[in-house]
Amino acid sequence: MDYDPQELEERWRERWAETGRYEADPADAPDDEETTFITVPYPYPSGGMHIGHARTYTVPDVYARYRRQQGDNVLFPMGWHVTGTPIIGAVERLKKGEEKQLSVLKDTYNVPEETLQELETPMGFARHFIEQHYKKGMKSLGLSVDWRREFTTNDERYSKFITWQYETLKDRGLLEKGLHPVKYCTNEKQPVTTHDLLEGETAEYQEYTLVRFSFERDGETVVAPMATLRPETVYGVTNAYIDPDAEYVVADVNGESWFVSAEAAEKLRLQAYDVEVHETVSGEELVGKRVTNPVTDDEVLVLPASFVDADNATGVVMSVPAHSPDDYVALREAKADAERMEQYGIDPAEVDAIDPVPILEIEDYGEIPARVAVESREIESSDDPALAEATKELYNKEFHGGAMLDMYGEYAGEVVEDIRDQFREDYRDSGAFDSMYEFSEEVVCRCGGDVVVAEQDTWFLRYNDEDWKAKTKRVVDGMDAIPENTRGEYDHTIDWLNEWPCIRNYGLGTRLPWDTDFVIEPLSDSTIYMSYYTVAHRLRDVPTEELTREFFDTLFYGAEAVSDPDERALELREEWDYWYPVSYRFSANDLISNHLTFYLFHHAELFDEPNWPQGIVVMGMGLLEGQKMSSSKGHVVLPGTAIENYGADTVRFFLLNSAEPWQDYDWRDDQVESVRSQLERFWNRAQELVESAEPQSEEGSSGGRPRDGPEGEEDLEHVDRWLLSKLQATVESVTESMENSETRSASQAAFYGFEENLRWYRRRTDTDRPGARWTLRKVLETRLRLLAPFVPFMANELHEQLTGTAAEDAPWPEVDEDLIRPDVEIQERQIERLTDDVRDIVGVTETDPEVVRVYVAADWKRAVFDVVADAGDDVGAVMGQVMQNPDLREKGNEVNQLVQDLVEVVRGRDDETVDAMAEMDEYAAYEEATGFLAHEFGADVELYAEGEDAYDPGDRASAAVPFRPAIHIE
Repeated sequence: MDYDPQELEERWRERWAETGRYEADPADAPDDEETTFITVPYPYPSGGMHIGHARTYTVPDVYARYRRQQGDNVLFPMGWHVTGTPIIGAVERLKKGEEKQLSVLKDTYNVPEETLQELETPMGFARHFIEQHYKKGMKSLGLSVDWRREFTTNDERYSKFITWQYETLKDRGLLEKGLHPVKYCTNEKQPVTTHDLLEGETAEYQEYTLVRFSFERDGETVVAPMATLRPETVYGVTNAYIDPDAEYVVADVNGESWFVSAEAAEKLRLQAYDVEVHETVSGEELVGKRVTNPVTDDEVLVLPASFVDADNATGVVMSVPAHSPDDYVALREAKADAERMEQYGIDPAEVDAIDPVPILEIEDYGEIPARVAVESREIESSDDPALAEATKELYNKEFHGGAMLDMYGEYAGEVVEDIRDQFREDYRDSGAFDSMYEFSEEVVCRCGGDVVVAEQDTWFLRYNDEDWKAKTKRVVDGMDAIPENTRGEYDHTIDWLNEWPCIRNYGLGTRLPWDTDFVIEPLSDSTIYMSYYTVAHRLRDVPTEELTREFFDTLFYGAEAVSDPDERALELREEWDYWYPVSYRFSANDLISNHLTFYLFHHAELFDEPNWPQGIVVMGMGLLEGQKMSSSKGHVVLPGTAIENYGADTVRFFLLNSAEPWQDYDWRDDQVESVRSQLERFWNRAQELVESAEPQSEEGSSGGRPRDGPEGEEDLEHVDRWLLSKLQATVESVTESMENSETRSASQAAFYGFEENLRWYRRRTDTDRPGARWTLRKVLETRLRLLAPFVPFMANELHEQLTGTAAEDAPWPEVDEDLIRPDVEIQERQIERLTDDVRDIVGVTETDPEVVRVYVAADWKRAVFDVVADAGDDVGAVMGQVMQNPDLREKGNEVNQLVQDLVEVVRGRDDETVDAMAEMDEYAAYEEATGFLAHEFGADVELYAEGEDAYDPGDRASAAVPFRPAIHIE
């Protein structure tokens, strides 16, 4: 039977759908049955599914399939996240006929021209990508999802569930209203969150100190605020910079006249400043003027600079060249550009007279630290990439070790990190400083609008509540974090999380129950939806208006939580209680800093400890031919295309085998093609065994005995027992890897690793022997069960052909202790090593051997090994025992060298292996393999024990040591 993945896989998809194979229910389940509940972030269908998404959803599917074979009742559900504005933005761009959006839809995601009109409503758009991309792709991949439980986050019933959640949090004092910095889209005129961003997802709020420099303009004092993250450097300001060509404004800000960039005026207005613009001017107006430092009263010169970004902070920058490598180089370049200074009416001599002013001492950096940082790296210009590194390094060292100079009065001698906050507060209180927020990097909304920091009166979740933080840390302590090194990232996120704005002005989703002008934002309505999966399909039988707060209190807290419990809610509670808690959540590594930690916060508060999450597995990023995937650039592979080209099993196996889940992986067509070829070879080999097997009854199929029956088992030889023993090690290794969600290690061991054993086995024996046929079928059946989570279509088909039962319906293999044979494995390893040694000699000498002579070490050498095996790798202890034997003592240095060699042989080996070596009859092992060696090398093979009677024309016998026989080639 030829391997036709498309035909084979379609048959199994239809079979799974017809039988409801993955619909999981508690009904009729044994009382002692284990449950496994697996979730993964539900997709946001603002575009199509690509191969990166395929891996995201296939990794948890592998674990779900594994747990089913372990006998668990497994729930793996899926839903659809449509909350927020990305879908609305995509629809608006479509309706406007935006060229880029049309290209993505038609060229990247293959949306037919005649279908585009159906996408011109938010849910029409979402439904297209749910049905035609995500759901279709997931089914094509063979994901074992219970589709009865799917929902979208704007379903009326789901909104009732979210309403319950937020009313509960508000009543518990974990939801408040107040002024708070938010991400604000200047295009949509509303707050946005991480999921709404096109760029800058990892950007952080930075609170800048505004140093209130001032100057006289038309007889009026005007404030020229300059933003800095290092307010303590104010004593070291020597000059300022401005972009002479940018647009600035003179505005009334909280009753004062301020000179700032046009962009800054809008940001300040959004950050709760009262701003009224009176006049628009160019930056050139301030060039050449002197502004007064509010702390020192010094007047400093404003210089022109094209490097100033008017869109960043206030657009006016103070310069501290003694402590900022950037400023040091900029001042050096300004001094060298007399012509530019004169162009703006500045006397170059005034610029030349500007000298850095040191404000702190730092070890190894001299009086002017910035100069040392620049000159030590031989930085010549502000374009040198090394400048950023120099700046970062100096800032870090000054922060942790810089001691303030005497000019700082009460702060003199103090280290920067100990006084910065208090210093800033002191001068803010005195009126010398103000503040504003800015992002750490550029942030762009999915709609294309710029995103800035705004302060708004908004509802926010109190993630800064100390009791809530402490409870959430207990969740982290008790859960399984995979990989383990991510555990600290959760604690770190819990520590820095502050208030989180949880509403927005418009979009899809659930309205804030007590203020319906607002919608709960995407990251805030996706924290406990895992619990909704457990009852989603049954809630459809409850009228929406009856899903009250009391109903959900009864469902999640029991009859005692309300005065009149709803019987339907109590029934649903039984199913929720059966499945909860979530066993493992598989998610992206970059979501630890938001969604995953929010998930832990909300579970910690809303559910009792027995229902807290048990584990989280994080996943890395996908590349395509070495580059980041990008839907907007068309740099993606669609799962449908990949499955059509290679088959779903190939796609799955490559995605799972190329890297561990938490590692980044790279989709490369040539490598995927190679996997396809390897699976086809596996299929063809398996078919040979299937076709040679006799029919077997269904009754016997699940017990795992290959069809040749006991007759073949009775004919087992040494090499058969070796392969069966290696099989047990593979079962143990794959099982251990699967328990740790190490899908790459597991699939490598089950497939590639064991193929190495099979290649050796086929060289070593006649595979047509009854014992060999029995062994190969036993091995194939076991491997198919191990591979079933990875390549379910192929594994199920072959296992059913071989045994009458699909692999997924057979139990996960267990290690058969009776088949573990360390002695046989040691013997076979020696034969393999001997074969390699002979081949090496033949290769080096370029000999065509007629005779291969093998010399086994003399008995006295074996006696030394017995001492080593008993005493271990302590050379002194071994020599102490050996020298008690007068016959060995006479051999002097020869024994000493042998002990050294043999200690290396046993070092690092476990006791069981060393014991097996001690019991091994080396001569008998090689004797059994002489026929194999003769066939391998096309030569006669002669075996001798080192001694007086050994024929030794090459004088090689004396070189033999235990487990390293000497070899002579003739």
